[in-house]
Amino acid sequence: MSALGTPHLHLRATTSTNDRARELAARGAPHGTLVTAAEQSAGRGRQGRAWSAPAGCALLLSVLVRRPLELLPLAAGVAVAAVVGGEARIKWPNDVLVADRKIAGILVEGRPQEGWAVIGVGVNVAVQLADLPAELRGSAATMGLERDAIPGVRDALLDELDAVLRLAPGELLDAYRERDALAGRRISWATGTGTAAGIDGAGRLIVALDAGGQTELDAGEVHLTVTPAP
Repeated sequence: MSALGTPHLHLRATTSTNDRARELAARGAPHGTLVTAAEQSAGRGRQGRAWSAPAGCALLLSVLVRRPLELLPLAAGVAVAAVVGGEARIKWPNDVLVADRKIAGILVEGRPQEGWAVIGVGVNVAVQLADLPAELRGSAATMGLERDAIPGVRDALLDELDAVLRLAPGELLDAYRERDALAGRRISWATGTGTAAGIDGAGRLIVALDAGGQTELDAGEVHLTVTPAP
């Protein structure tokens, strides 16, 4: 049985499950505390981007992790991709894609000085693409399940995440590399272009530069535009 998911606060609607989980963390909630919601009014992803899903159609959760490992964002991506299954791949650092379309988003926030982090996850479990905003329909994916499948996907994700968090760093990096969506593909970011060449031991993205040589990118400094796979 997973060590994650207890206690569990479920909300019919909230601004963001991460907001509520962070509040609980600051009040001393234990490792594994889970917040879920049927609907979010201010769901967000990395770099301030919004996360949108019709009410009751997506798995929306945040889980509190005490003494988080440094590679936590990558671990979250590995766990979500494993639950989505099949051809799910991870676009560094932790967007989960199917056929280059985003099926899940992950946002890790925390206070390292206080020894905690919150993993926020949104998975399109039962979303109908036609119900999404027009600007998202061409880039989103869905598991295509029924709404009553959401609790099962939630439990599977908690089990998978619990297992991934127990991996040695080398094992975690290997698991990530097996689902790396970017390796060998051309990418661009705010200050350059190149070819993704995997991740290093610190979880940074290695890029072979067009002008020669290579660089390593940190998640906080990049915005990637990926050339679609053939």
